[in-house]
Amino acid sequence: MVTLGDVARRAGVSAASASRVLNHPMKVSPEVRDRVTRAMTELDYVRDGAARALASRHSLTIGHVVPTLGIGIFAAGVEALQRRLEEFGYQLLVAASDYDQAKEARQVRALIERGVDGIALVGHRHAPEVYEMLRSRKLPYVNSYQFEGQNPHPCIGFDNRTGAFNLTRYLVDLGHREFGIVTAPPGLNDRIAARLKGILDCLDDRGVASSARHILEVPQTILAGRGATRALLAAHPELTTLCCTTDTLAVGALCECHELGIRVPEHVSVTGFSDLEIVSQLDPPLSTVRIPIDQIGTRIADFLLDRIAGKTGPKKIELEASVVIRGSTGPVRVVARSRRSRRAI
Repeated sequence: MVTLGDVARRAGVSAASASRVLNHPMKVSPEVRDRVTRAMTELDYVRDGAARALASRHSLTIGHVVPTLGIGIFAAGVEALQRRLEEFGYQLLVAASDYDQAKEARQVRALIERGVDGIALVGHRHAPEVYEMLRSRKLPYVNSYQFEGQNPHPCIGFDNRTGAFNLTRYLVDLGHREFGIVTAPPGLNDRIAARLKGILDCLDDRGVASSARHILEVPQTILAGRGATRALLAAHPELTTLCCTTDTLAVGALCECHELGIRVPEHVSVTGFSDLEIVSQLDPPLSTVRIPIDQIGTRIADFLLDRIAGKTGPKKIELEASVVIRGSTGPVRVVARSRRSRRAI
């Protein structure tokens, strides 16, 4: 059986340095980590995880509970987090809660029982027992994807409300005054609620009448986005823009407009939120709000690793969600409303 001493000799480092690479990788230079890791690979060295965890009191694993892996933005965030953790010899355990707080609480408990060294959560809405479990075990944790300066919990994220506000303001500045809003239920999570609030706050700020805004709450799927678009345009042919609180819903809106023969953006402007990879390749490409997903994943890793190592730092880290303007939005134009209405019906 290959021993750690064999690895150290192959890497040309001391046994203590090789041990630090395994147990305290943040305290070792990247060069030494690379040499030891390469030697482990060459010798096919397999660490005894149970013995290592018992000796160091660290499992070198981080837990991450996300709402779903069916939405590209969370999958991309998991990849960014995992890449960063692997640089320091850590592994990632991922669970998907399906937007169910009770299920999330069970998953957090399971991750704690498996000895993770820290946990990343999404958003700030969690069952009280989740925070109690984390506090009682003094386990490092951080919320993500939603920045809330007044919230007592550590977080790394961006202001969803401001992102939606800024994109809506752009539409109002183009002359739009008749708004259709397609959203997932705001009760689903705090990010959706903040985006919907941002849209409505902007319309209030710019004096757009309540009677000129029409909201449909639907499941967060492309098919639901299509159905909501058809219903809104049939009931309100005067609409000149469709604001969607997710890119998924916006993709559905674009598909349905194409099916109905409604030109985007000549007849209707369409916006989303997230900047999924596919939306820049649509016809027309989607105007949206870009979530800084790589930064979120990297910052989560750095935050938790610092806390595990006993380092202090900012408890809250705010990132910027930027407005991305593409071909799905344009100024208001005179359209044949009656003809468009008949097509939509």
